[in-house]
Amino acid sequence: MSTATCWIIAMVLMLVSTAAPARAQTGDVVQFFAGAALGLALHESGHLLFDEAFGAEPGVRKVSAGFIPFFAITHEPVTPAKEFTISSAGFWMQHAGDEFLLSRRPNLRDEHAPFAKGVLAFNVLTSVIYAGAAFVQHGPVERDTLGMAVSADIAEPWIGVTVLAPAVLDGARYYRPRSRALRWASRSAKVAGALLVLKAARTE
Repeated sequence: MSTATCWIIAMVLMLVSTAAPARAQTGDVVQFFAGAALGLALHESGHLLFDEAFGAEPGVRKVSAGFIPFFAITHEPVTPAKEFTISSAGFWMQHAGDEFLLSRRPNLRDEHAPFAKGVLAFNVLTSVIYAGAAFVQHGPVERDTLGMAVSADIAEPWIGVTVLAPAVLDGARYYRPRSRALRWASRSAKVAGALLVLKAARTE
């Protein structure tokens, strides 16, 4: 993920956190952002894990979005299936994190758990932002959704749908934890998105 994207997410998270009651302690806000930072670390670790597993030699390259300079993680060219896996890995880590939180702590919304809520907020908002970039097909060429689209030979807006659906469903699960329909719809959407790696493999 680019630094610029992280900056946008941080600003959104700040708005969410400052919307809390005035009695909220500073420590809660710090924990919330610490959770978001963990979400970022897990997202990036997914990319790096498969970069290393596939011998793709990850690196960092300076790019820009308008007047905002930032950096993007890059890797050497790989097969379509491997590219799809590397590009998707950040989302897969987010999905795994959301499942862990929402399954183990279904009543998270009612808990005093700023750290866990920060992780979940990062995961959901990151997917929403990436989906938006995919819909308008704008951003650095290193963006995850473009890598997924090219490797699987699918139009990027459709990749945006596969990224957005789990985020919307997980957000709904946060507010409606008792809904089995939402729970299984979310899981099905995540599995369906991951299975696109099979289409990428057929393009080789």
